Order: sequence, then C-alpha cells, then structure tokens
Amino acid sequence: MQVEVRGRRARRWVAGGLIAFGALFSGIGLVLAGVSVSYLTDGERAPGTVVALEWEEHGGGSRKGRTGDEPVAHPVVAFTPAGGSPTRFREFTGSNPPAYEVGERVEVLYRPDSPEDARIDGFAALWLLPLIFGGIGLVIVGVGTGIALVARRRP
Repeated sequence: MQVEVRGRRARRWVAGGLIAFGALFSGIGLVLAGVSVSYLTDGERAPGTVVALEWEEHGGGSRKGRTGDEPVAHPVVAFTPAGGSPTRFREFTGSNPPAYEVGERVEVLYRPDSPEDARIDGFAALWLLPLIFGGIGLVIVGVGTGIALVARRRP
C-alpha cells in the first residue's frame, strides 16, 4: 500500500494529526512526571530490601532470537512504613540484566495513606517512563511542526 500526500490541505491534516498525537504523548509524559514529583514531595521514605526478583516474559511466545524478547526482572521490595506493618511491593519497571540484587538495600518512597503503593527511589522507577513518553511526544510534535512549516511555504 502506498500513500501519497498531495496538496496543502492533506499536508495540514498530516501535520495537525502528528502535532496532536505528539502533544498527547507529551501530556502523558507530563502526567507521569507529576506522579513522580508527588512521590518525592508528599511521599514518605523508608529503608527497604530487595527480597526477590520476579521474572516476566515479554513477547507473548513470539519468534525466538528476536531482540527485546528476553525476560525482565522486577524487584520485589520489603519495607516497614512508619507506624505500620511490614509491606511488600513489586516495582513496575523491570530490566535485564536486573538492576537490583536480592538482599540489596534500597530507599523506598511510599504514600502514607497507602504504603503498598510504593516505588524505589531511583532514576528508572521515577523518571524513565516520563522521559520516554515526553521525548517521543516532542519528536513527533517537531516532525509535525516541520511538515506544517514546509506546507506553509509550498503552494
């Protein structure tokens, strides 16, 4: 299937669509960054220990040998919130090779009203997703803006 973009009107639609899609991605990145900032400003800190690594398969049984299909390790962290009972949580971000080892001490950020809603105080856990979504969004907005500028100059 071949797609041709003809005329100023079509270029405007493509540019507008790219800018809107990129703005959506950037907005998601900003929301995720806001969540991370709320953990840093409103969250409590406690020492924790990585008690296990949960391996998760990616690719859903797709072809072997493809890159990116290796399993990733999510650390499971145990900590005791102030005035609470021992709590465990599984970190959302995983990696291969594992970013943490079993027995490793980590700093935990948690919400006082729901300690099970916690994160490791580290770059990947707090900033990786906001940077990915925000960065992709900005690139797409830039491409859309470039197309809009070119469309404006062409007849």
